Amino acid sequence: MNCEEIIKKMNRDEKIALLTGKDSWHTVSLDRLGIPSIAVSDGPHGLRKIGTDANGKEFTYKATCFPTASAMSATWNTELVRKVGEAIGEECGAMDVDVILGPGTNIKRTPLCGRNFEYFSEDPYLAGEMSAAFIDGVQSRNVGTSLKHFAANNQEYDRFQINADIDIRTLREIYLKPFEIAVRKAKPWTVMCAYNRLNGIYCSENKFLLNDILREEWGFDGIVVSDWGAVHDRAKSLLASLELEMPFSAKSADNLKKALDAGVITENEIDNAVRKLLDFIFKAIESRKKRTKSYDTSEHHRLAKEAALEAITLLKNDEGILPINSKKVRKIAVIGRLAQEPAIQGEGSSHVEANLTDKPLDKILELAGNDIEVEYQPAYHTWDTGIGGLNKAMDAAMNSQMAVVFVGNRRGVEGEGFDRQSIRLSREMEDVILRIAECNPNTVVVVQAGSAIDMSSWIGRVKAVVFTWFAGQAAGSAIADILFGVSNPCGKIAETFPCSLEDTPAYGTYPGNGYVSRYAEGIMVGYRYYDTYKKDVLFPFGHGLSYTSFEYGDLK
Repeated sequence: MNCEEIIKKMNRDEKIALLTGKDSWHTVSLDRLGIPSIAVSDGPHGLRKIGTDANGKEFTYKATCFPTASAMSATWNTELVRKVGEAIGEECGAMDVDVILGPGTNIKRTPLCGRNFEYFSEDPYLAGEMSAAFIDGVQSRNVGTSLKHFAANNQEYDRFQINADIDIRTLREIYLKPFEIAVRKAKPWTVMCAYNRLNGIYCSENKFLLNDILREEWGFDGIVVSDWGAVHDRAKSLLASLELEMPFSAKSADNLKKALDAGVITENEIDNAVRKLLDFIFKAIESRKKRTKSYDTSEHHRLAKEAALEAITLLKNDEGILPINSKKVRKIAVIGRLAQEPAIQGEGSSHVEANLTDKPLDKILELAGNDIEVEYQPAYHTWDTGIGGLNKAMDAAMNSQMAVVFVGNRRGVEGEGFDRQSIRLSREMEDVILRIAECNPNTVVVVQAGSAIDMSSWIGRVKAVVFTWFAGQAAGSAIADILFGVSNPCGKIAETFPCSLEDTPAYGTYPGNGYVSRYAEGIMVGYRYYDTYKKDVLFPFGHGLSYTSFEYGDLK
């Protein structure tokens, strides 16, 4: 039975029911007409599938936690991103998921944005190419993607209603460009609209955005799905070309019926949306026949480590203190609880229940072997504020030839639904670095974070800085391999690290006045701003060192 025949047999209530979700993770099924339900799940750096146990309690299935988008972009390796996408697609197929909600493609307008770890870059071209590669990878495994959050969702603060006020050139060149690249190159099955307003109109109701640009200009032929709870007026969103409202909304059907009775929308407009949804549903059903129903957990962990190794970025390495060499160093102090409990991802809907998590300390002890003595001291509490055992850590540093300090962002700092209050590490973390550096001139700092950090208060006191990003479940062993030179660091940052928050281009207008956030900096986002106005930065876009020495010569 083709879609046109099905539509002819559908009554009005069935058509309207199809335009919103059945629950949080499934579309509506209509058994009478042979229309099955489609399953979606969160992503994008690994599958977050929610299940329900025998007692009705929700749980999250285990999956591979790959490095987050900010880490993947530091690899500058689209082929690697595609491989990760393929692996995630395989896991979706094995767990009966038809569409994974990702990739996140928003531009990093300010380093304060709480979900910057989920986004690729401040550069539109790089973000677009990375997104296209991810989509290609997932969809090559006959699983759909949902390109998000369309568009200008560049802050979490007040995201449900803030109006992003952006001039048309800036909108086109900066904030829409990565989506355009991804849509044209990779053809995602779905595009997810953002919560916020764009130039006065909610993205879910923005016909200029969803129809005129996305469909008419870029040729998108999939469906537009709302972010969860982003629809305010279902009839207006339908007119804007939003086919699927998620999750289930009790008021949606009533809103559409009243609009239909009042002549605000027509039966033909309902049919057009249903037609696109049916095309999508049957495409997903046909794709199920081609999916692999299992995957190699150990191989995916190996791939997660490969990605982590390419992402980890050496920001500073004075006097070639790294890699750790047993001929020069006989004892090292490993400081910081994050060496045992690494921060591998941010918080929110993208949080993956990892299959396993490598601990940096375990691999450090393995690589040190009998040649290097390792003393570990936790120095601080992992997830709450406060310092515990700093005196012991200082003693360990004084009695060692090198100190390796693990620091990073605790829970509640980087995640969905909130922005960072500062781009500095917590006071306790900075205090640990400074105290240890006083005790040992050969101090190496390992930073686990998802976005740019202001290091100005301590970077001059330490010999080396390794920035790991949120590098996924294999981060621990990858970090140790980098520290000991088993692998050569090759990550290059895909976002500028400013000297201070006050130096950032959106500092004067973020987060807005409670209604509107004016993008007054225009196209001067990221490195465009720092280069144009010759502003000093901590580390420039593209920075990243390695253990290799080379020189240029005889250039013509």
